[in-house]
Amino acid sequence: MNNLIYPDMPPKEPEKPSFIKKERHENLGLWMTHDPAIFRDPVSKNYYIYSTGAGCKRSSDLLNWENLGKVVADPPQESIDWTGSHDIWAPDIVKVGDEYRLYCSNSSWGVQQSCIFLAVADKPEGPFTPRGCVLKTSNQVPVNGIDANIIEDATSGEQYMLYGSFWGGCYIIKLDKETGLAAEEGIGTCIATRPNFTMRSIEGPYMLYHPETKYYYLFVSYGSLKSDYNIRVGRSRNVTGPFYDYNGRVMTDEADFDNTVGMMISCGYRWYDGTPYMAPGHNSVLRDFDGKMLLVSHIREMNFTDKPEPSTMQIRRLYLTPDEWIIAAAQPYAGETLQPIPEDALIGNYERISLIPTVPQGIQCAHPFKLMPDGRFEAASVVGTWKMVSDNALTIHYGNTSEYLIISPCWDKELERPTLMMSGLSDKGICTWYKKRPD
Repeated sequence: MNNLIYPDMPPKEPEKPSFIKKERHENLGLWMTHDPAIFRDPVSKNYYIYSTGAGCKRSSDLLNWENLGKVVADPPQESIDWTGSHDIWAPDIVKVGDEYRLYCSNSSWGVQQSCIFLAVADKPEGPFTPRGCVLKTSNQVPVNGIDANIIEDATSGEQYMLYGSFWGGCYIIKLDKETGLAAEEGIGTCIATRPNFTMRSIEGPYMLYHPETKYYYLFVSYGSLKSDYNIRVGRSRNVTGPFYDYNGRVMTDEADFDNTVGMMISCGYRWYDGTPYMAPGHNSVLRDFDGKMLLVSHIREMNFTDKPEPSTMQIRRLYLTPDEWIIAAAQPYAGETLQPIPEDALIGNYERISLIPTVPQGIQCAHPFKLMPDGRFEAASVVGTWKMVSDNALTIHYGNTSEYLIISPCWDKELERPTLMMSGLSDKGICTWYKKRPD
């Protein structure tokens, strides 16, 4: 297959478990790794995933994961008294000096009587000891106090906490960097929300600052984790916003009648073969020491029945486009690296998925796409042109639309073989996924 370096087959997952027959952190492999927060420890250089249920996993390569079990025994009593719950949801971690700080949600399904508490440890494996409550919410305020993420202002060094879900949207509030607790009264500033007809379903805010573009990228999950979850992105020059999408619409715009606010980088999908998936969401993002970016989210096999469907976890590479937007790889991460791609290696048949917003957000299915050696392409009845613009990128043009595509070797999860994938962004703000078919 030319002289390209393709990734090997990643580790196989164990058989899918019965739905939550045991504690989440006791399930094998990546099953029930819900609300995953990724962290790379600057000391050990290991990767960690923290997830709902206070579970923790460790890896040296992002492919082989060791289950470390539960790292927070219980919320602090103040939080339990407030929520009436012992549940721990959606932890997020930050290292401040020699201290590892885990921000955890304590709540119950479908209520706003929630608390975000801080637990600390001297190593990423824990155990983490609760320090105190950072924020409490009730139905007297327009936001739900869950889904924390910590971000630092790249200029001032001040720390902020993103949080929120449903009802009033996602918010940001300033922290005291010394204590790790809130530095201001109240609920902070709204940075993303949705209209009433969508049940105001938005949650899991996560922010990444990119030092090359000097943008803060805000990732949020739209929809329901049980059906139409999808991941949207906006960006801002300021850590507190406002955040705008590809087409210049602010992420707090509630007049989103066609479900198009926020650039959608992942949603339910179906290739020709293999398992279709739905509801990727509650993501975290890592910019690694070498600049490589990764998107981590939970996701479910497609199942729109009333039968519960256990979640699993996917990791995908993220790429930066020339216009400084972030897009996701077409296939889950298998250790692939960007490298020069010979033009003749691109010729052939592909499957293509357009990540187009719908109402509600549905499963996007693959359709045929073919690159031909004379600089033309066909996609069903659509014809256009293509050309290489760098050693691992090309552009395609059709009608009044153009797309920029980043090419990489990958492991085809559905066909269990190495192949090429392409990840694209059109000048209309629509993301696209491609993978090359067998000859």
